[in-house]
Amino acid sequence: MKQILLIDREFGAGGSTIAAALAARLNWKLFDEELTQEIARIANIPADVCRKREGRKDPFLHRLINLVWRGSFDRNLPSPDLAILDTDCLVSIIQRVIEQTAEKRPCIMVGRGAPYFLRDRTDTLCVFLYASRDLKYHRVLKRVGSEAEAVELVDNMDEDRRKFVKHYFGHEWPHRNFFHAMFNTGIGDDKTVEAILELLSAVNQREEAAKT
Repeated sequence: MKQILLIDREFGAGGSTIAAALAARLNWKLFDEELTQEIARIANIPADVCRKREGRKDPFLHRLINLVWRGSFDRNLPSPDLAILDTDCLVSIIQRVIEQTAEKRPCIMVGRGAPYFLRDRTDTLCVFLYASRDLKYHRVLKRVGSEAEAVELVDNMDEDRRKFVKHYFGHEWPHRNFFHAMFNTGIGDDKTVEAILELLSAVNQREEAAKT
């Protein structure tokens, strides 16, 4: 039985919005921004510490920081001090949070490498959301209000995700074998939600039938 829905997505494809709608329909707990907050808590990072060491010579770490923190639209979330963390330490914390959260099923998790960290579990349904660059740009623009920032985020955040997955898991991103389906959110948020719900129901019905 699939009791954990993992949503990976291109930046700006509407993953958080669609995940929230799915959580409401399923009455499952949603873990999105909460994952970042828990990572910050475990890392013991005070809220007023914000990228003091941007010049630190660890470009991969800085990209990873962007991936986890800047990938969130909650501007009030604490940011890590690059003088405190190194890359492997941060990844270890992320993995710990993802694995602990999975025990709170039924639930939905958005991003943060969850399909890769939880790849050996059998109770997960993994979907990947993508969209055209134009659609992603306009989604992000509505959130950040700056054309320049929207362009920069859309053009760079997915590259950071690609490098993260390649470095730590040895796969191209997105790794198709880890996903049950991929959806173009250009069909509309509501239709995407319905398609995912139908997929979840069909997979669970098939698994139940296989037991009889």
